[in-house]
Amino acid sequence: MDNKTARLYFIDAMRAWAILMMLQGHFIDGLLDPIFRDNNNIVFSIWKYFRGITAPVFFTVSGFIFTYLLVRGDKTGLENPRVRKGVRRGLQLLFIGYLLRMNLFGLLQGEVYDSFYLVDVLHCIGLSILGIIGVYLLTNQLKKNVFPSILFGITTMLFLFEPAYKGMQLEFLPQAIANYFTRVNGSVFTIFPWFGYATFGGFLSLLFTKYRSHKYLYPTAITLSIAIGSGLILYSSDLFLSISRVTDIQLFADIYFNNYLFIRLGDVFLVFATFMSIRSLLKNSTILKIGQSTLSIYVIHFIILYGSFTGLGLYAFFNHSLHPVTAISGALIFMVICTFTALRYEEQKEFIKLTMRTILRFTWIKSELAVLYVAELLKNSFYRFLRLIGLVKS
Repeated sequence: MDNKTARLYFIDAMRAWAILMMLQGHFIDGLLDPIFRDNNNIVFSIWKYFRGITAPVFFTVSGFIFTYLLVRGDKTGLENPRVRKGVRRGLQLLFIGYLLRMNLFGLLQGEVYDSFYLVDVLHCIGLSILGIIGVYLLTNQLKKNVFPSILFGITTMLFLFEPAYKGMQLEFLPQAIANYFTRVNGSVFTIFPWFGYATFGGFLSLLFTKYRSHKYLYPTAITLSIAIGSGLILYSSDLFLSISRVTDIQLFADIYFNNYLFIRLGDVFLVFATFMSIRSLLKNSTILKIGQSTLSIYVIHFIILYGSFTGLGLYAFFNHSLHPVTAISGALIFMVICTFTALRYEEQKEFIKLTMRTILRFTWIKSELAVLYVAELLKNSFYRFLRLIGLVKS
């Protein structure tokens, strides 16, 4: 099996791991009683640290897979079919992101709640895909190293200047737009800095594509990932502090005091190294299917946990109230239910879509007939009324 195919195996496995980590993370974080959130407890501290790894890994892998597919074919620029598919995918994620935050009870009262405008993972990944496509199209006619260089540059700039823009409130913008750039209104994720992880994933995918035929691709990639990842985790903070002292630039000191972006990037490197090291064990069809069904899993988990459309989710009934044993047991059951339901949906997706189209077509036809019947009934009633008052002869 060639390297190109093998890489997609370990990437899909990483996506599967990340989505499962997200399921248990959201469940436990949302439902665990605060009295048990003890940072001095080694078990809770380990869980909390790994929960913080999930989103960076997911964004990086999403950027990796999309960019990998974007440049894989022979066609380039607007002729590349992946551009159109990517635009459609990006817009789809934005639409689903807003759809999941819709509350039908509020709509029936003629009200759209502020939570509808909050930005979440799907919004950011959708915009990230569109952003990567934009960079790809702008650099398509330039030298091949320009595209990866700009992707790497975007990551670097977003991470370095995070202290400068993280406090922006952007009150002059409509809240729906400002939520993409600031968390002051309650957005869980914002396009800055999370777009940086997606662009870095794209940068890594271009490196893998360039050296895919290299004899020692994986040994080299694993070694570099461990070295770079460990360096970012252990030494990046001290490096920024030293730069701040030498240059007397406050920005680097601010990074030192809250260096989560570069440390989490180091974690991403170590996760990459781990999955590349065990790639031969990651060919289980169920694992790969989970990695390829992350959108369905996310949608199902959001509906069950947060109560999309109705507000009647587990979070509404058990918010921060569970004992650790109950929370852990519930998280495992929650993971199984969401994953199983998503996989079953993916297996029957074409049949479900066909059934839905048939139902919609049938409903449309019956609606047309009903409208025509009501129109004819109203017309006859109107003429009877006119005859009754003598305006029309019998």
